[in-house]
Amino acid sequence: MKVLLINPPRSPENNILKYAPEAARRFIHKKLIGPPLGLLTIASVVKDHDVVVFDMKGEYDLDPATPPLRELVTELVNRHQPDVVGVTVITSEFNDSVTICKGAKEVNPLIITVAGGLHATLLPYDFTDPSIDVVIPGQSPHLFRAIVEAKERGLPLDSVPGILTRTNGEFRKIPGDLPKRDPAGDDFLSIDRKHLTRWISTYKVGNSPFPSTYVYTSLGCPYQCTFCSIWTQFKGQYHQRQTESLIEELKSIPEYPVVRFADANTVVDIQFMHNLFDRIVEEGIEKTFVMDIRADVAANHPGIIEKMARGGLKVVICGFESFRDEELKRYKKESPAFDNQKAIEVFNNNGIMVRGNYVIPFDYLEDDFKALADYSSANPVVYAGYTILTPMPGTVYYKQISDQIIDRDYNKYNFFNAVTRTTLPYEEFHERVGALWLIKKGTDVI
Repeated sequence: MKVLLINPPRSPENNILKYAPEAARRFIHKKLIGPPLGLLTIASVVKDHDVVVFDMKGEYDLDPATPPLRELVTELVNRHQPDVVGVTVITSEFNDSVTICKGAKEVNPLIITVAGGLHATLLPYDFTDPSIDVVIPGQSPHLFRAIVEAKERGLPLDSVPGILTRTNGEFRKIPGDLPKRDPAGDDFLSIDRKHLTRWISTYKVGNSPFPSTYVYTSLGCPYQCTFCSIWTQFKGQYHQRQTESLIEELKSIPEYPVVRFADANTVVDIQFMHNLFDRIVEEGIEKTFVMDIRADVAANHPGIIEKMARGGLKVVICGFESFRDEELKRYKKESPAFDNQKAIEVFNNNGIMVRGNYVIPFDYLEDDFKALADYSSANPVVYAGYTILTPMPGTVYYKQISDQIIDRDYNKYNFFNAVTRTTLPYEEFHERVGALWLIKKGTDVI
């Protein structure tokens, strides 16, 4: 069977960038760079078939003259003649994912189209467009394989329990018993990054001359921040990978000297990270590591930060979120604002560059922006990010303020556009958020 797996293009919607002062625009985050690990996992589970992975983000970065999306889809389907087309979907790329499925069906109505990923897990019944045949929720690569096998054997899609598909005109989940799986443990699937060789030059962050890749050490998150969709995606479960599995993967990617651990929080089990970096040193693995680390972890466990710095940790993405304890409590962050300051000190003492991220509520007024600017200026980091507190579908925060949402265009759900009514005039609010990006120590962007 021929399988075509597509990573959709990024949403171009960015009102922070649009309304920001000219001096701030070069610093504002414009695109998330990195390989589609989810699609590579799917490719692994059907590696005995004819599989093509196509990274549209990488393609548009590689060649800005790449044809528009619908034309590109037509070209890809005609070239590869797939039996099954799969797309990975986050909310801001939902509309383009539907366009991909429509385009595939226009070329060949017999193609089976499959949607998976974050949005498919949290809101599977959003996929009402008839161009989408199957939705797979959760970490379920085995279900994708079952779909391919059903297509190969001429079986109906409703023979695959656990998927959502149309039966008798109704989009519903197919019942049946599913085996329990541990996607980070015994059921972990090794991936083949050779699928992405064409786009490796586009996986460079900031001014780095070297390509970077993602490696995940865990899935899920044990914390329950109201604005976050990761813990809801995994229903509060947390899955830690095995140390030797990670060592094997790190040794297998010499072409990637920069590795970002693509976790919600990389340092959850302190002893696990001690063991991992002991093994990294023992094996002589020399890479530049980038991680997401909570402020309270760094503040309370400076020893592990020091150890990881010696083992190659150079950049940390840290969700400061706010400078006010009352806001952090409202977000259920479980980390006081003072931890931000302590964490900055720990990271600075170990030569680690910090990307500190703040989220801006839609009701901020001039005094709130000034107070945040004063705090950020007094506690500067090399890189800084200021995005909008967004009610992402499937989160607790979405449920809390759903009645206040005025813009339900999914393209804008990427943290760079206010989708609720702002207390300040709309343009002024985004301009003030954009101006905050000037408060930083570095001149690069990550």
